[in-house]
Amino acid sequence: MNRRRITSRVRIQLLGLLMLMGLGALGLKLWWIQVAHGQEWTSQLRGSSQATVRIPSVRGEIKDRNGITLVQNRASYEVDFYLPEMVKGYRERFGSPPTAEYRATINGMPKDLKEPDIIKIVNNGVVPRLNDLDLARDYNAGKLQKHYRNDTEVPFSYVKDIDFPTLAKFSEHDVGLPGVELTIKPVRSYVYGALASHLLGYVGMPDDVDKEDAKKFTFYQGDMEGKSNIEKITDEYLRGKPGVRYLRRNAKGTIDGVLREEAPQQGANVYLTIDARIQAIAEEALRAVSRAGAVVVDPNNGNILAMATVPSFDPNTFIPSIKAKDWKALQKDEGDPLVNRAISCLPPGSTFKLITALAGLRGTKNLAGAKYSCGGGVSYGDHFFRCWVAEKHYTHGTIGLADALKVSCDSFFYQYGNAASIQSIDHIGKMLGMGEESGLRLSGPEWMQIHHPQERWSQAQTANVSIGQGYTLVSPLQLAMAYAAIANGGICYYPRLVDKVLKQDGSPVLDEQGNPAAQPPRVRSDLRQEISPDKIDLVRNGLWKVVNEDGGTGGRARLKDWVVAGKTGTAQATERGQEENVAWFACFAPFDHPKYVVAVMVQGASGHGGEVAGPIADRILERSLALDEGKFDMQVAWLQPAHHANPLQLIKSVAYNEKGGNLAGGDEENAPASQTATAQMASSDASPDVEPEADSQGKVRRRGAAVARAVPAATPAPRNFFQRIFGMRQRQAPAPPPPPPNRRRGTPPR
Repeated sequence: MNRRRITSRVRIQLLGLLMLMGLGALGLKLWWIQVAHGQEWTSQLRGSSQATVRIPSVRGEIKDRNGITLVQNRASYEVDFYLPEMVKGYRERFGSPPTAEYRATINGMPKDLKEPDIIKIVNNGVVPRLNDLDLARDYNAGKLQKHYRNDTEVPFSYVKDIDFPTLAKFSEHDVGLPGVELTIKPVRSYVYGALASHLLGYVGMPDDVDKEDAKKFTFYQGDMEGKSNIEKITDEYLRGKPGVRYLRRNAKGTIDGVLREEAPQQGANVYLTIDARIQAIAEEALRAVSRAGAVVVDPNNGNILAMATVPSFDPNTFIPSIKAKDWKALQKDEGDPLVNRAISCLPPGSTFKLITALAGLRGTKNLAGAKYSCGGGVSYGDHFFRCWVAEKHYTHGTIGLADALKVSCDSFFYQYGNAASIQSIDHIGKMLGMGEESGLRLSGPEWMQIHHPQERWSQAQTANVSIGQGYTLVSPLQLAMAYAAIANGGICYYPRLVDKVLKQDGSPVLDEQGNPAAQPPRVRSDLRQEISPDKIDLVRNGLWKVVNEDGGTGGRARLKDWVVAGKTGTAQATERGQEENVAWFACFAPFDHPKYVVAVMVQGASGHGGEVAGPIADRILERSLALDEGKFDMQVAWLQPAHHANPLQLIKSVAYNEKGGNLAGGDEENAPASQTATAQMASSDASPDVEPEADSQGKVRRRGAAVARAVPAATPAPRNFFQRIFGMRQRQAPAPPPPPPNRRRGTPPR
C-alpha cells in the first residue's frame, strides 16, 4: 500500500518535472524568438505586411545664361497597372487565373512555359469595371504581355498624361480594383515648344531596367534619362535622388493603402551659355528658308549664344512618350526635322579660304605679299580648274591676298593653296578644330590613304581643298569657332555650351576632383604662336573688304550702325543621292571690338551665299547688336515647329521686309564645277519611347456593347465536424451565371 502511494507520488513528481521542463523549454523558445531574434522577426513581419515602390527622381531644370527656364517639370497623372497585384487580386476574386503558354529559351534550349494570361486578366477582370466608369482606353495588348514577361516589377502605364475629366472621374469613384493605381509623376516640359529643340534634346525611359536596383523594391519605377543633346550630356547632373513609397498590405496580402513616403529629391539645374533671346532671333531668321543651320558665338570666350536648325520639332511630343504615328511622320518628313544642321558637315565653299589664307602666312611660307594672276582658271594635270568669274567672261587680274578674299578669286587660291602646301592647310585646320571630334572633317593625304588608297594626293586635290570643295567637310559650329579666332585676333577657343551647374540650394556641383562641374572657357590654340598679329590683321582686312568695299561678294551684309566683316561661300554637296548647292556666310561685328560671330548654312540654294545665307546672318547680327543697345526687344515665346510644305524647294534669295541694313552687293560667286562631297548629316541616334498603336486584343468595347466579365468564384460553405475529421468535402454550388450585358434604354436584346 505504502509502496503504491510512493509510486504514485513519484509519478506525479516526474509528471510535474516534465511539465516544468516543457514550460521552461517553451519559455526559452519564446525568449529566443522575441528577445534574441526579435528584430529579425519584426522586420520580416513588417516586410510581409508592406510593399515598397521606388519613386523616380525629379530632374533639374535647364536654363539660359540669364536664368530663363527652358526646360522644367510638370505633373502628369497616369493610370498604372501593378501586374503581380492584379494577378493576385484576380485569383482571390475569381479563382485560378487563366494561363497562356509560350516558348522560351532556357539554358540555350527551347522550352514551353506557362504563365498567367495577363491579357485575359486585364480584359475580363479590369476593363469591365473601368468601362462601367467610362475610364477604359484602348491599349497595346502585345506590349502588356511583353512587359509582364520581362519587367514584372515595373508598373505598366495603362493611360499616360490623362486629361482633367478623366482625373475627376478617378477621384470621384472608387475603382476598387487591386493593382490599379492613379499616380502623379513629374515629366519634362519644354517651355517654349520647338525653341532650341535640337540643342535641348528630350528624355525617355531607360532602355534596360537596373535589375540589381530593382531587387531592393517590390515595384520599381526607373528614372527618366536623357536621350539626346543637353538632356543626355548633362544627365548625371540633372538626375536627382529617388524616393520610396511604402504600401500597406491587408491580411489577404492585397495592397490597400499608403503607410508613408520618402519624397524624391530634385537634381541640379544646368545653366547654358545660350541666350534665349538671341536663340529666338536666330530661329525666326532661319524660318525664311526650309533647310538650314545657324550658330552664334561670343568670340571672346567661345560661348555658344545660339544654335538653331530648320526644320525643327517640338520635344514635348516625346513626353511622356511619342505616338507611333507621330514618330513615323517625323521619320518620313523630307526635310529631316530630327537632323541638327548646326553640327552637320558639308563642303564649306569659299568660307574655307580663311584657313587657306592663314596656312600661307605661317613661318617660312610668308606668302603675305604673294600675288597671282587670274586668267579664268588654272590647269593641273589634264584638268582645268575654272574661277567662278569665267562664266561672266572676265578675270580678276593679278591680285594679292586681301583682294582675293574680297572677290573670292578661285584662281588665286588654287595657286596660293598649293604654294602653302596641303600639310600647312591641314595644320592650321587642326589648330582651329577641324578634323577633331567637334564634328569637322578635313580631307588631306592621310584621309586619302584611308578612304581612297588607290589614289595619290595631287596638286589638283590641294586646289580643291583650298577653295573648300572636294572632300572638305565643315559644320556651321566649327566654322563659327574658326572665324571667332580671327575676330579676336588669333585665339581659338573650344566651343562652350554649359555655363554652370547649381544644386537646388544654389551651390555649385563639383566633380570628383572638387572643381566646378562646368568647365571655364578653354583655349584650343593660339595662332599668334605661328602667325604674327600683322599677318592676321591682313586676313581680317580682307574679310572687311568682302562686306564693305564695292565689288565684295558680301555687300548685302552691310549694316548702317555697325561695321561687319565676313566671307561668303557657295559649294556643291550630295545628300541622299541628290546633288544641290549649299550657301554659306560667316561674319563678325563690330569689326574693332567683336561681340558676335555668326555662321549660317543653307541647303538647297539656287542662289549664292551672299544672297541666300548673307541676309540671314545679317539679320541675326543686326538684331543681336541692337538688343545689347536697347534698340530692339526680342520676346521669348512659344514656337511651333518650323516646317515648309516643300522642304526641297530651291531658294534663290532671302530678303526681309523691314530690313534696315544696306542691301547693296557686289558680284556673287557660283559654286565651282568641281568634285562634289557627300554631306554628313548629324542625325540623332536616340531611341525614343514610342507608344505603339492599340492592337486587336487591346481594343476596348465601349459601354452598351457586350463585355466579357470574369465570374467571381463561389465561396465554399464551412465544413462540419465529421467532414473535417474524415476529409469529406461539401459539393460546391454552381457558380452564378454572368450578369446580362449592359444595354442602353430602348436597345432591344440580340
